[in-house]
Amino acid sequence: MKIITVVGARPQFVKAAVVSRELKKYDDVEEILVHTGQHFDQNMSDVFFDEMEIPKPKYNLEINGVGHGAMTGRMLEKLEEVFLAEKPDLVLVYGDTNSTLAGALAAQKLHIKVGHVEAGLRSFNMEMPEEINRILTDRISSILFCPTDSAIKNLKNEGYDNFDCEIVRSGDVMNDAALYYAEKSAQLSSVVESVPDEFILCTLHRAENTDDPERLKDFVDNLNEVHESVKSVVIPLHPRTKAKLKEYSLNLNVKIIDPVGYFDMIELLKNCSMVLTDSGGLQKEAFFFQKTCLTLRDQTEWVELVEAGVNQLVKPQDDLKQKVSEMLNKSVSFDTDLYGNGAAAMQIAKAILSI
Repeated sequence: MKIITVVGARPQFVKAAVVSRELKKYDDVEEILVHTGQHFDQNMSDVFFDEMEIPKPKYNLEINGVGHGAMTGRMLEKLEEVFLAEKPDLVLVYGDTNSTLAGALAAQKLHIKVGHVEAGLRSFNMEMPEEINRILTDRISSILFCPTDSAIKNLKNEGYDNFDCEIVRSGDVMNDAALYYAEKSAQLSSVVESVPDEFILCTLHRAENTDDPERLKDFVDNLNEVHESVKSVVIPLHPRTKAKLKEYSLNLNVKIIDPVGYFDMIELLKNCSMVLTDSGGLQKEAFFFQKTCLTLRDQTEWVELVEAGVNQLVKPQDDLKQKVSEMLNKSVSFDTDLYGNGAAAMQIAKAILSI
């Protein structure tokens, strides 16, 4: 069996690496990695691939720096060329980026089966480009690898029982990754030496928060108050957020550090008291490392975290200081299997091999 895996951003490489390690256990499987180049990332050096034990891409399409339409169109064209040359039995895509949609579209138009890892997720916000990518990719996929029960419920509510596809409750590959790389992070990261002994980890980078001056100001004021009166807040500052703070003349008076890599983020998660974030992935990773989380968004795809009481949504006008204090003092249980307990890659490989 020949599988082509399409990825376009650093987090997708981490997810794909987990599945690649499992597929390597089968002698009759060949996997080819294609990097669309969607997110140019200077941190993705040879060291990144070596430390993360990720196979280097056979193809790098180097498509980035253009709008959604141009990017998706160029990817569609180039991926079709690769698929025609390689003739895979299955194309595997991850998540909800333009690379995800382009990979699925190019494959389906050539009548190649598509496997979608992280299928069934919904924010129910059609203003998010990611939501459109998710929905369209799910609809044209042959195998839908759902990380959670709520993802399966979403698909069933949309009538997927009547479609020609297979729905698999795989668990979440990021849980696999967190467990696997947690053993390496302590040796490869020294980031905790530069932060307070006790701290709250924060990330803030989504356009819906950074590009709205009033919304960003509210979050900045709230974070400053938490840092001053509750506990130190540490934020690896995203370049977009840094630029917007300067543009709007806002002063973020917390412990600011440079953007961090995956191993550094794991160590920060291990050592923090709780998490504040507008990231989708970090909400789950907080759970993997048994940390409570406040999500700085109006909605989340990971509703099971909210239902389990380990995560709450926070809007700019909410009293963040009070919510942080409540969450720090809240007794919660992480003893529940929301994401597959580290066996997602095995489930995905088994399902692929049974095609």
